Amino acid sequence: MAAYIVRRILQAIVVMLTVALIAFSLFRFVGDPILALVGQDTTLEEQAELRKELGLTDPVVVQFARFVGNVARGELGISYGQRRPVIDMFKERLPATLELSLLSAVLAIGIGIPMGIYSGLHRDGWLSRVFQTVSLVGISLPPFLVGILLIYLFAVFIGVLPSQGRGDTVQLGWWSTGLLTWSGIKSLILPAITLGLFQMTLIMRLVRSEMLEVLRTDYIKFARARGLKNRVVNFGHALKNTLVPVITVTGLQVGSIVAFAVITETVFQWPGLGFLFLQSVQTVDIPVMAAYLVFVAAFFVIINLIVDLLYYVIDPRLRLDRTTSSDHGG
Repeated sequence: MAAYIVRRILQAIVVMLTVALIAFSLFRFVGDPILALVGQDTTLEEQAELRKELGLTDPVVVQFARFVGNVARGELGISYGQRRPVIDMFKERLPATLELSLLSAVLAIGIGIPMGIYSGLHRDGWLSRVFQTVSLVGISLPPFLVGILLIYLFAVFIGVLPSQGRGDTVQLGWWSTGLLTWSGIKSLILPAITLGLFQMTLIMRLVRSEMLEVLRTDYIKFARARGLKNRVVNFGHALKNTLVPVITVTGLQVGSIVAFAVITETVFQWPGLGFLFLQSVQTVDIPVMAAYLVFVAAFFVIINLIVDLLYYVIDPRLRLDRTTSSDHGG
């Protein structure tokens, strides 16, 4: 088990270094950040001096090595646009993104899995048909359109929820939370639904299809023939064997919630990392863009590591295979 974890961590480090190198290299073609930083009256000599001060005259490999070294020390560089440490900007925006992503993931998993289980067990019921219709709508509409429709319905037409911003927040050390104020909770509702709807419908459809497939297998039929209660068969046998592929997709979807938060945060003017990334693209702020992509890559790597460990716990065949391989190797 320990060797497996170490091997996965080493693979994760290689993946993150590769993502960082690709991102840092691609951003060299986005544009010249100096043009976004200086005014029209700046001379060529002043631009050259600023370019040298920011280290932009160094080779790309040197700049990338400097960036990796700073990240290893907990530093993400200095923002070209705001002339502030990127880590401080991330600390300000990180609570908003994580709270929005966490609530969206809870909605997607907490609603999507029960809907999928019910639809799989009662595939011909009227409620299952309603769930199927909702899932079709949720998986077809793009998030920005869902956000606009929700804003029009609940913020403009009915007027019960705010259309933008984070509401009032409470400062707990460096962490600012909106979960402790009524306006903060109200401000979270529409963005969380927008961000989690696609993931919820995808999880629901996956659980339904896996449940239907497992319920048709011979060992489920044999369990019913033995006289076991439906509750034991459905939740003790069928659901357990449905979990492995569901965990895979669910883990990836939770990771994509953070990655796709850019669209939702833009629609609702949510002061999170995604909105910061979009602003940095407009100003060609390479340190912020590179740090954001490394953060997203790290989030995906951590989620995948957790998913792999859950595989190891849930599926005994993996443990058996590794034990057998060790015996043969010995």
